[in-house]
Amino acid sequence: MPRGGGLMASGARLQLLLALWTLAGPARPVAADAGDGGWQRRGPGAAVAEEERCAVERRADLSYSEFVQHYAFSRPVILQRLTDNSRFRALCSREKLLASFGDSVVRLSTANTYSYRKVDLPFQEYVEHLLHPQDPTSLGNDTLYFFGDNNFSEWASLFQHYSPPPFSLLGTTAAYSFGVAGAGSGVPFHWHGPGFSEVVYGRKRWFLYPPEKTPEFHPNKTTLAWLQDVYPALAPSERPLECTVQAGEVLYFPDRWWHATLNLDTSVFISTFLS
Repeated sequence: MPRGGGLMASGARLQLLLALWTLAGPARPVAADAGDGGWQRRGPGAAVAEEERCAVERRADLSYSEFVQHYAFSRPVILQRLTDNSRFRALCSREKLLASFGDSVVRLSTANTYSYRKVDLPFQEYVEHLLHPQDPTSLGNDTLYFFGDNNFSEWASLFQHYSPPPFSLLGTTAAYSFGVAGAGSGVPFHWHGPGFSEVVYGRKRWFLYPPEKTPEFHPNKTTLAWLQDVYPALAPSERPLECTVQAGEVLYFPDRWWHATLNLDTSVFISTFLS
C-alpha cells in the first residue's frame, strides 16, 4: 500500500501552529554535543523505550553473496560498519544543516499511511518551531514531519558525501530520502519496494511484518498511538518483528514488507530506496 498524496491547502493551520509556538517562547539554547549533533533538546515529552528484545539479526561482516542468499528477498537485517559516513554525519549536525539549508524550503508530509497533505516552509522554521516531541493524542494528518520530497539539486552538496550500503538488487535504481523528525514521531504501517534506512543521529524503532501478514492498524493513527493502544493487546504470535536501529546502523527491508517506524529521539536519517 504505497504512500502518496497531493497538495492540500494548509496555510491557516500552519500559521496557527507557528503562532502558538511563538507565544510559548523560544526554545532554550542547547550546546552542540559530539554524540547527538546538537539535536537533542531538553524539555517535556513522553519517553519511549526500546523493545525488550531485538528480533532482527545484526551483521557486521556480511558479504554480497550472503546478503542475496539470506536476506535480500526473505527477511530484514541490520548492517553494521559496512561504510564510513563520518563526514556525512558531521555535516548533518544541527548547526551545520541550519547554516547550509536553513533558508531552503522543504516539503513536510503528514504522519499517516497515505500522506495526503503536504506543507512547504523554510527548513529553519521547521527545526525551530515544529521539531518537538510527538503528542500521543494527535492524529496522523495533523502531524507534520520532514522526510523525503527532497530537492535533490538543492541538497546535492550534502548527499554527495553519503556512502550508501554497497549492496544492490538487479534491475533496481537507488533513490535517497532524507529526513529529520522529533522524538515520538514516525510513520504508521505501509509498504513499498525494498530499501535501506540509516540512522545518522538518534534512534529509530522499527516494526515489521512479512507481506502475507497484514498488521492491525488505523491509517490515520500515529505509530506512537498504535504502540500505546494496539500493541499491548497483541498476542505473541501477532506481534511484529521489531528492533531499534542505533546511530550508524542501517536496516534493510525486503520488497513489500509492512513496516512502521518510531523515532525514540530527535533523529536524522536517510533511506536508500531500490525501485
